[in-house]
Amino acid sequence: MRVFTKMIMSIAVVWGLSLAAVAQTVVDVSADGDFQENLQEALILAEPGSTIQLPAGKFNLLTALSLDVPDITLRGAGMDATVLSFAGQVAGSEGLLVTSDGVWLEGFAVEDTPGDGIKAKGVDRISFKDIRVEWTNGPDATNGAYGLYPVESTNVLIDGALVKGASDAGIYVGQSQHIIVRNSRAEYNVAGIEIENSYFADVFNNVAMHNTGGILVFDLPNLPQMGGHSVRVFNNRSVNNDTANFAPEGNIVATVPKGTGLLIMANNNVEVFGNEFAENASANVLLAAYPREYNDDSYNPLPRGIYVYDNTYGRAGWDPDKDVKKLIAPATGLPIPDIVWDGAVDGFWSAFFGPDEGDRIVINEAEGTTFANLQFVKDLILPWGADPATDITDHAGKRPPLAKVRLAQESTKAESAE
Repeated sequence: MRVFTKMIMSIAVVWGLSLAAVAQTVVDVSADGDFQENLQEALILAEPGSTIQLPAGKFNLLTALSLDVPDITLRGAGMDATVLSFAGQVAGSEGLLVTSDGVWLEGFAVEDTPGDGIKAKGVDRISFKDIRVEWTNGPDATNGAYGLYPVESTNVLIDGALVKGASDAGIYVGQSQHIIVRNSRAEYNVAGIEIENSYFADVFNNVAMHNTGGILVFDLPNLPQMGGHSVRVFNNRSVNNDTANFAPEGNIVATVPKGTGLLIMANNNVEVFGNEFAENASANVLLAAYPREYNDDSYNPLPRGIYVYDNTYGRAGWDPDKDVKKLIAPATGLPIPDIVWDGAVDGFWSAFFGPDEGDRIVINEAEGTTFANLQFVKDLILPWGADPATDITDHAGKRPPLAKVRLAQESTKAESAE
């Protein structure tokens, strides 16, 4: 028995050392010779559990990079120290495509991709830490659509990122579940931060500034995952969003008015609190239905179960753009109220008596916060039309708070540190 126990202990020690060796494997990518070849070779040949270390410097790459090995850390010397430039890219569109689980990206920059900056598709446990994606020529319709672009993924972490110049969304998470976007900055994009067709997202401690629209929470039809819900937007600053919309014509974000602080469209159970909205020339907060025709019977185009409370509001609505100028300003006058709901509801009863309790728009803000329910559906029903309803107390109440999002990779890191 004693011999067997010693054997088991020996195997455990050897196995433990083996795991530790794998976990601590570091592959240094050389800056000598063909850097692109060196890097792509490291991405292909790295063993699961490895860290691929990028040197400081600016490196020009001609083709897209890809990573399909699981449990890899790709780390640079810092978002301003390690720069991967795709200004001369001739093959592929995105800078880096990740299709494997358990990937941690940290401390480097991706610049001037013709397409998306960094895309992750269909993965679990994808993390972007202190990553910069930028189009250095400033806002331009020829820039890539998305900066950070995780889609169809689970356990998504974006922390400490900086994204500038995306012609669609700077920080975008779509058709995904269990998401945290925090401590990041989005500037000079069409949409600064966008959560689309996703479930269980926490967006907090971010700054969205000088975009067309600061923060967007959307749900769109005809996609594999719809019915976006359970999104918390809190403790962010969405201010000075003053960049003219430069999205290519036809994109849904091409409809976003310049100077929008927060736009919630066709989403369910969204909690908005502790944010600062100011200096947004169209409106601080817009709650709206999907504005286009669609042929998807399973799609719900209405914002439902929205809970807005304890935010602060500065100047807004003095120079509205696009549909805010065409549809809202004639009804409310200037300045546009701090919070505007289009009043789109699901029929006659809701138009006159309000949505069911679970679908209500609930607002609890400080005295002096201005509001308008445009009553669009009621306006269509009544022969003489309906004026906007501006009594914010009609929407007073409380909703149960949404649960905090917890990610698998953060639990694993916390356990490793103990």
